[in-house]
Amino acid sequence: MYEVGVSAGFEAAHRLVGDFGPATRLHGHSYRLDVVVRGERLKADGTLFNVVPLQQALAALVGKLHYQNLDEVPELAGINTTMEALAHFCWEQLAPSLRDAGLSSLLVRVWENSTTYAAREDKL
Repeated sequence: MYEVGVSAGFEAAHRLVGDFGPATRLHGHSYRLDVVVRGERLKADGTLFNVVPLQQALAALVGKLHYQNLDEVPELAGINTTMEALAHFCWEQLAPSLRDAGLSSLLVRVWENSTTYAAREDKL
Protein backbone atom coordinates (compact mmCIF):
# COMPACT_ATOMS: atom_id res chain seq x y z
CA MET A 1 0.00 0.00 0.00
CA TYR A 2 1.26 3.47 -0.91
CA GLU A 3 0.16 6.77 0.53
CA VAL A 4 0.64 10.45 -0.10
CA GLY A 5 -0.57 13.26 2.07
CA VAL A 6 -0.85 16.97 2.49
CA SER A 7 -1.47 19.17 5.51
CA ALA A 8 -2.83 22.63 6.18
CA GLY A 9 -3.64 24.73 9.21
CA PHE A 10 -6.49 27.00 10.10
CA GLU A 11 -7.75 29.01 13.05
CA ALA A 12 -11.34 28.55 14.16
CA ALA A 13 -13.63 28.90 17.15
CA HIS A 14 -16.51 26.76 18.37
CA ARG A 15 -18.36 25.62 21.45
CA LEU A 16 -19.32 22.07 22.32
CA VAL A 17 -22.75 20.96 23.45
CA GLY A 18 -22.89 18.41 26.25
CA ASP A 19 -20.72 17.42 29.17
CA PHE A 20 -17.48 19.03 27.99
CA GLY A 21 -16.70 21.31 30.93
CA PRO A 22 -15.14 24.62 29.91
CA ALA A 23 -15.26 23.61 26.22
CA THR A 24 -18.98 24.41 26.27
CA ARG A 25 -17.94 28.07 26.20
CA LEU A 26 -16.79 29.67 22.97
CA HIS A 27 -13.09 28.93 22.49
CA GLY A 28 -10.62 28.59 19.65
CA HIS A 29 -8.05 26.18 18.26
CA SER A 30 -5.13 26.29 15.89
CA TYR A 31 -6.28 23.29 13.87
CA ARG A 32 -4.14 21.17 11.58
CA LEU A 33 -5.79 19.08 8.91
CA ASP A 34 -3.93 16.08 7.45
CA VAL A 35 -5.28 14.45 4.31
CA VAL A 36 -3.86 11.10 3.22
CA VAL A 37 -4.84 9.06 0.17
CA ARG A 38 -3.86 5.41 -0.12
CA GLY A 39 -3.67 3.02 -3.02
CA GLU A 40 -2.17 -0.29 -4.01
CA ARG A 41 -0.60 0.58 -7.34
CA LEU A 42 1.56 3.35 -8.71
CA LYS A 43 0.88 4.87 -12.10
CA ALA A 44 3.34 4.47 -14.97
CA ASP A 45 4.98 7.77 -13.98
CA GLY A 46 5.85 6.36 -10.53
CA THR A 47 3.23 8.31 -8.59
CA LEU A 48 0.18 7.22 -6.65
CA PHE A 49 -1.66 10.50 -7.07
CA ASN A 50 -0.78 14.03 -8.15
CA VAL A 51 -0.68 16.00 -4.90
CA VAL A 52 -1.40 19.35 -6.58
CA PRO A 53 -5.17 18.76 -6.93
CA LEU A 54 -5.19 17.39 -3.38
CA GLN A 55 -3.46 20.54 -2.13
CA GLN A 56 -5.96 22.68 -4.04
CA ALA A 57 -8.96 20.80 -2.61
CA LEU A 58 -7.53 21.08 0.89
CA ALA A 59 -6.87 24.81 0.44
CA ALA A 60 -10.47 25.37 -0.67
CA LEU A 61 -11.79 23.42 2.32
CA VAL A 62 -9.56 25.25 4.77
CA GLY A 63 -10.67 28.52 3.18
CA LYS A 64 -14.26 27.75 4.29
CA LEU A 65 -13.16 27.18 7.89
CA HIS A 66 -10.30 29.64 8.51
CA TYR A 67 -11.13 32.37 11.04
CA GLN A 68 -14.70 31.12 11.36
CA ASN A 69 -16.90 30.16 14.24
CA LEU A 70 -17.51 26.56 13.18
CA ASP A 71 -20.98 26.69 14.72
CA GLU A 72 -21.89 29.33 12.15
CA VAL A 73 -20.58 27.55 9.04
CA PRO A 74 -23.76 26.67 7.10
CA GLU A 75 -22.66 23.10 6.27
CA LEU A 76 -22.05 22.45 9.99
CA ALA A 77 -25.36 23.89 11.20
CA GLY A 78 -26.90 21.76 13.93
CA ILE A 79 -23.78 19.61 14.34
CA ASN A 80 -21.85 19.42 17.61
CA THR A 81 -18.46 20.44 16.20
CA THR A 82 -16.32 17.84 17.95
CA MET A 83 -13.04 16.77 16.37
CA GLU A 84 -14.76 13.61 15.17
CA ALA A 85 -17.62 15.53 13.56
CA LEU A 86 -15.15 17.88 11.91
CA ALA A 87 -13.12 14.93 10.56
CA HIS A 88 -16.33 13.44 9.14
CA PHE A 89 -17.32 16.76 7.56
CA CYS A 90 -13.90 17.23 5.96
CA TRP A 91 -13.88 13.62 4.67
CA GLU A 92 -17.29 14.13 3.07
CA GLN A 93 -16.15 17.38 1.46
CA LEU A 94 -13.01 15.84 -0.07
CA ALA A 95 -14.10 12.33 -1.03
CA PRO A 96 -16.32 13.06 -4.07
CA SER A 97 -13.48 14.51 -6.14
CA LEU A 98 -11.24 11.51 -5.34
CA ARG A 99 -13.61 8.61 -5.99
CA ASP A 100 -12.60 7.89 -9.59
CA ALA A 101 -8.86 8.39 -9.13
CA GLY A 102 -7.94 4.72 -8.59
CA LEU A 103 -7.33 5.20 -4.86
CA SER A 104 -8.23 2.75 -2.10
CA SER A 105 -9.00 5.06 0.81
CA LEU A 106 -9.01 8.57 2.17
CA LEU A 107 -7.89 9.44 5.69
CA VAL A 108 -8.66 12.82 7.22
CA ARG A 109 -7.06 13.69 10.55
CA VAL A 110 -8.11 16.83 12.45
CA TRP A 111 -5.68 18.04 15.12
CA GLU A 112 -7.07 20.58 17.59
CA ASN A 113 -3.66 20.98 19.24
CA SER A 114 -0.23 19.38 18.96
CA THR A 115 -1.19 16.27 20.94
CA THR A 116 -4.88 15.58 20.22
CA TYR A 117 -6.61 14.51 17.03
CA ALA A 118 -9.57 12.63 15.61
CA ALA A 119 -9.65 10.92 12.24
CA ARG A 120 -11.95 9.35 9.71
CA GLU A 121 -10.76 6.84 7.15
CA ASP A 122 -12.93 5.05 4.65
CA LYS A 123 -12.78 3.42 1.25
CA LEU A 124 -13.28 5.61 -1.76
